[in-house]
Amino acid sequence: MDRLCCFDLSCSESAGLNLSTGSGKGRGNQGPVKYGFSLIKGKANHPMEDYHVAKFVNIKGKELGLFAIYDGHLGESVPAYLQKNLLSNILKEEEFFIDPNKSIQKAYEQTDKAILSNSSDLGRGGSTAVTAILINGQKLWVANVGDSRAVISKSGKAIQMTTDHEPSTERGSIENKGGFVSNMPGDVPRVNGQLAVSRAFGDKSLKSHLRSDPDIKNAEINTNIDILILASDGLWKVMSNQEAVDIARKIKDPQKAAKQLTIEAVNRGSKDDISCIVIRFRG
Repeated sequence: MDRLCCFDLSCSESAGLNLSTGSGKGRGNQGPVKYGFSLIKGKANHPMEDYHVAKFVNIKGKELGLFAIYDGHLGESVPAYLQKNLLSNILKEEEFFIDPNKSIQKAYEQTDKAILSNSSDLGRGGSTAVTAILINGQKLWVANVGDSRAVISKSGKAIQMTTDHEPSTERGSIENKGGFVSNMPGDVPRVNGQLAVSRAFGDKSLKSHLRSDPDIKNAEINTNIDILILASDGLWKVMSNQEAVDIARKIKDPQKAAKQLTIEAVNRGSKDDISCIVIRFRG
């Protein structure tokens, strides 16, 4: 595989195109890991603002599973930029295999700076991000900014690997930066009355009051861990972590599992764009 195909993560269909609706699947070459994804356009009168990545690549003799969901707001430019660049920027860090934590942190920061410096091209919008990198089917690194979420199943129990970055829980940080959190009746808390997440890529007009540093966690994939679910908040607004895990574990085909999760979210009244990736580590 040449350098372009390793690092331009939007270069193949399995990397995830901007489809209003769609699904797909794939698997690794060096083990039993399989994945499936499903996308459903929400009811809002604007283009699909969710983008994703789901694929395997080989770099320096290691097989990497690369998975991500980017939930955009005020346009699709920022999530589209993240789809093409964020995971690529992580893998370009020279110390990635030595210190993944530091490399992920640095790449998130540099990617946000690049978005802000190109704001005239990318527009005024922003995006959440949740990324998962699986190294040789054994070591998992998950990072997130915003409220797109990653959940693993450990012996059937749902364990959230990400932190939902919400204005209500990070009020102190926002107010220390000179912003405020609104609490209008019938609405969710918002940064300066506008944004319902306290960390995001982009959002130049709010950046002085927002953070874009990720929370990062890692896990060893052992026989107790069988499923990883990544999804945008269009799913999590209407479904608990455990409910999602219970649905996904019953369906062996991860593409069918991802489809079922998105359909169930719609049936429960979700009106948002919904993106879901299910990774099955064995069986």
